[in-house]
Amino acid sequence: MTSRAMGALYGAAAGAAGTVALDTVTYLDMVLRARPASHTPETTVERLAEAAHTHVPGDGDRRENRTVALGALTGIVAGVGMGALLGLARAAGWRPPTVIAAAVAAVGALAGTNGPMIALKVTDPRTWSTTDWVSDLVPHLAYAVVTRAALERLDP
Repeated sequence: MTSRAMGALYGAAAGAAGTVALDTVTYLDMVLRARPASHTPETTVERLAEAAHTHVPGDGDRRENRTVALGALTGIVAGVGMGALLGLARAAGWRPPTVIAAAVAAVGALAGTNGPMIALKVTDPRTWSTTDWVSDLVPHLAYAVVTRAALERLDP
């Protein structure tokens, strides 16, 4: 296997670890503040389906359950995908200081998850409160720290 392919695999594994960290921090926030889950991932899936001139199959609860699952899967794909990109960059020789690599991971994860939501007008960060921003940024920072650390450990 080529070094780039290995880099992508190491990065995907690191991104998966980071995604677990992001989800853990998010769910801990939900427990501590008793806040409800966000419905923006499901709304994003619905808008993506509309834009693609298709629909999520099923009726009633079956369709809703699929939409919720697809919303969660989009977050996993974004986290693993960003990790794979970081792994490819590392395999190509990109070795920035830890703070820079973590910042790139955080911004990449934010763009990968929030970008489609903003583009599809599911949310508008200009209207977010400070609490909303913290609730979004802290889990993405956890993603970045864990992804960066895992990638560094996996890739000698």
